Amino acid sequence: MVLVHGNPETEAIWDDLVPHLSDQKIIRLSPPGFGSALPPGFDCSVDAYRNWLVGELGNLAQPIDLVGHDWGGGHVMRIAMDYPGLIRSWAVDILGAFHPDYVWHDLAQTWQTPQVGEQAVAQMASMPAEALARRYESLGMTAAIARKVAAGANGEMGRAILALYRSAAQPIMRDLGIGLPRAAAKPGLALIATEDHYSGGQTLARRCAERAGAKVAILEGAGHWWMCQQPKQGADAINSFLAKLN
Repeated sequence: MVLVHGNPETEAIWDDLVPHLSDQKIIRLSPPGFGSALPPGFDCSVDAYRNWLVGELGNLAQPIDLVGHDWGGGHVMRIAMDYPGLIRSWAVDILGAFHPDYVWHDLAQTWQTPQVGEQAVAQMASMPAEALARRYESLGMTAAIARKVAAGANGEMGRAILALYRSAAQPIMRDLGIGLPRAAAKPGLALIATEDHYSGGQTLARRCAERAGAKVAILEGAGHWWMCQQPKQGADAINSFLAKLN
């Protein structure tokens, strides 16, 4: 299994989920700028991250069950839609973001706004790690994971955030969602955390899951960082989905 995290995160977000997964041959991939260094010339666009993930998966042994959270889920969907031959299955928690009616959340729109976005990421990068960790903990991460994630915040991550979100400003995500039916080429799972207010909500996610031919797993009462709040429930959903592929 390959796990891909999102923004503004490092691979530490998976720490509590991994012990509950039935597949223990797990590889965690950190997108450039989000826990790993930015390669020279990497423009941090949605296409650049898709191409980065294509390269990473091409170096791994098959079969690959690909799981993505937040923007990691966005990158996973690009693989499912454009390069399904690289994977056996996919699972994401951001499927609603590809719906035509999806509206970027307030913070994303801040990052997408010139000057205002630069001020926001500069403030994040300058915030003491302890204060940033407390903020992440208040949003749903455990204290231990929040400390690890906060330690990864830096100016490079800020530049990656701005470039990635600006490359995905509407109507880009809407246009990418046109490819959802292509994702049905491989078994898919839409993880829907009912208290996640960043990914478009349950209705949009279900509609996109139908278009992508995906199964649906509802994580009742869980928020955006469901893998921290309800790791066993999330793992059970993934394990059940994968068990039916064998």
